[in-house]
Amino acid sequence: MKALHNKIEGKLLREAIHSEARKRTTLSFYKYWNLRNPHFFRDYLYLHLQQLEVFGRIYVAKEGINAQISVPDDRFSELKDFLESINFLEGNRLNVAVEANAMSFFKLIIKVRDKIVADGLNDDTFDVTNKGKHLNAREFNELTDDPDTIIVDMRNHYESEVGHFERAILPDADTFREELPLVVDLLKGKEEKNIVMYCTGGIRCEKASAWMKHNGFTRVHQLEGGIIEYARQVKAQGLPNKFRGKNFVFDERLGERISEEVIANCHVCGNPADTHYNCRNTACHVLFIECDACREKLEGCCSEECRNVIYLPQEEQQELRKQLYKGVRYFHKGRGKQLVFRKRGETKK
Repeated sequence: MKALHNKIEGKLLREAIHSEARKRTTLSFYKYWNLRNPHFFRDYLYLHLQQLEVFGRIYVAKEGINAQISVPDDRFSELKDFLESINFLEGNRLNVAVEANAMSFFKLIIKVRDKIVADGLNDDTFDVTNKGKHLNAREFNELTDDPDTIIVDMRNHYESEVGHFERAILPDADTFREELPLVVDLLKGKEEKNIVMYCTGGIRCEKASAWMKHNGFTRVHQLEGGIIEYARQVKAQGLPNKFRGKNFVFDERLGERISEEVIANCHVCGNPADTHYNCRNTACHVLFIECDACREKLEGCCSEECRNVIYLPQEEQQELRKQLYKGVRYFHKGRGKQLVFRKRGETKK
């Protein structure tokens, strides 16, 4: 029986994907569906997707599936046929990435989780099927032309920092779980207003719009397919593009450009920049924005302190990690005290 998880060292896999000449398509999809046996479905997926040379990150839970993957272009039709053969995924929308880039993923990871998106909600306490009205790109533009319409970005602060829709409210939250009650509080007294929510591919708004309606908001809308599908539709239909900057993505690319504007700043020097990196010092590994000049000067690190660390012997670096950082320091992405030019918010403890 084939291994149902990757056993090859990540460094080797990264080198392999960088040397691969084949073109790949990056895409995402999700579906809320009652899965009776997510562990069985997880293994079934792994066996088939491995054969199709699919890389990516997939979460499976009793409530459905959430997938971000890449597939060789010459096997895309096989992948689509396979997904269509799964009854609850038949006809399901595939969000194809805006930018063609083969480097989005380098291995296949499929995990069983309690939820396909960590929202912190008790689904038994409200009607999760009572969602907001879906809007395509044209409908989104028309409704948001009204200055009285409230636009809410349902992503985290480090995502909206590099790109967002015009006039959008940008909650200063680290996680989706944290953002849900924050948005309810922010919009108190505006329950009868038109509210339009959006996220990367649409999945977070499926739950968020139902949560807002449960909390008394009566005119809730959501951008169908999220920013990814919006970008595709405005290009295909020649519509005005209301998105400014980059769309943050949760893969090796860390972003895809939707408009030519650079609306963020380097967290080190403050100059215009919108490219995310993880600090090269693995004891830090903080996600941050860095311009080309600072990246060259600091050799891929977020500070001179971290640059000094990468020249220590590996044994000392490992010991330093044990002494200084318990758990994952980069959970608060973009919040490190050393990042002087953060755009919003204070460093969280």
